[in-house]
Amino acid sequence: MSCLMVERCGEVLFENPEQNVKCVCMLAASSPPPLPMAGQGDVRLRGQTGVPAERRGSYPFIDFRLLNNTTHSGEIGSKKKVRRLLSFQRHFHESRLLRGMTPQAPLHLLDEDYLGQARHMLSKVGMWDFDIFLFDRLTNGNSLVTLLCHLFNSHGLIHHFKLDMVTLHRFLVMVQEDYHGHNPYHNAVHAADVTQAMHCYLKEPKLASFLTPLDIMLGLLAAAAHDVDHPGVNQPFLIKTNHHLANLYQNMSVLENHHWRSTIGMLRESRLLAHLPKEMTQDIEQQLGSLILATDINRQNEFLTRLKAHLHNKDLRLENIQDRHFMLQIALKCADICNPCRIWEMSKQWSERVCEEFYRQGDLEQKFELEISPLCNQQKDSIPSIQIGFMTYIVEPLFREWARFTGNSTLSESMLNHLAHNKAQWKSLLSNQHRRRGSGQDPAGTAPETLEQTEGATP
Repeated sequence: MSCLMVERCGEVLFENPEQNVKCVCMLAASSPPPLPMAGQGDVRLRGQTGVPAERRGSYPFIDFRLLNNTTHSGEIGSKKKVRRLLSFQRHFHESRLLRGMTPQAPLHLLDEDYLGQARHMLSKVGMWDFDIFLFDRLTNGNSLVTLLCHLFNSHGLIHHFKLDMVTLHRFLVMVQEDYHGHNPYHNAVHAADVTQAMHCYLKEPKLASFLTPLDIMLGLLAAAAHDVDHPGVNQPFLIKTNHHLANLYQNMSVLENHHWRSTIGMLRESRLLAHLPKEMTQDIEQQLGSLILATDINRQNEFLTRLKAHLHNKDLRLENIQDRHFMLQIALKCADICNPCRIWEMSKQWSERVCEEFYRQGDLEQKFELEISPLCNQQKDSIPSIQIGFMTYIVEPLFREWARFTGNSTLSESMLNHLAHNKAQWKSLLSNQHRRRGSGQDPAGTAPETLEQTEGATP
């Protein structure tokens, strides 16, 4: 069976039209076919809402013939070999869902080979010390898909919204694969980490009792897709290199707009919500945009000032959909920059990853004789200095107000304690660096104006 691979959305075109139909049916089961795409690269779709949607066409080639051969021809061999060739999630759906078997017991989304440590970790997914790096290894690099499937199931969203499990899985795989694995920081593991944090925040007593299933689904989807297709460079880099996304969004929240429109494209392409009323899908798309756009660090003061005013005036009414949505925005902003509030071992690893991404951008700028962006010069901007400034001017103010909102919940106190400990650790490391270099520089960290200059300077 010969095939041509088209570099867009994982589409596989076979020479025989009947083979195309067979391939699509195997993936979609009873779901309608995806929206047609045209061309490579960023593609803008316009649906009934008039909101443009983007897909960058990064979804990698998957040989769906493998699934077909496994069932019918026996060419692949043993089940163990199949599991080596397929991820356990795809094997799960090939062996159970795609054969039309409906689970009678509660839905467990891990293959039997992974039911040990990974399943045990999922039982503790609401704990703040959840190790997303270990979970990603245990799930063979499928942490985002596995986590979202579990959370959608445990929150009752699959049942409430009557979601097709195969379609949900296909959508989540699209999201996961649209993250760039070569990015040290802005990758699918970061998305999974933010999603796990968002899950913890959605359980805060001051918020949880007011949340509707739609609120929960929006929060989890926005967390999962908030950085999708991130190029590993920040907005100023896109602007000064005259990138087409900067031109498209007129230099305003360039990356966040792209993340949102890409998410809409994948939702429409997968037809995950196609069975819902048109007005509801329009509302979901708009609210997802509002949530994802709130992660723009250039809007930090806007949201922080508004949150302080609400808490000072004691006028938050979470029965009101607007106030509830605002707190979802705040929760997502907290989840997006919560790394300094994790235990030191994980926080330090995230810090090193984000700084490595900054330094790679600086190397690119130096290579092309561009001015090196703030925080991106490895010779001048040390990891401790960057992190101390980030914690002092960005993280601490937001998380202090979040703690006020939660009534100093156990989780909030734990996060602030971790934050103080981690900041002290970085100050100690910075002092040691200065002693070795004989520098008298004040170890106060990067100035706030420098952080504000660099979109994406925060994790």
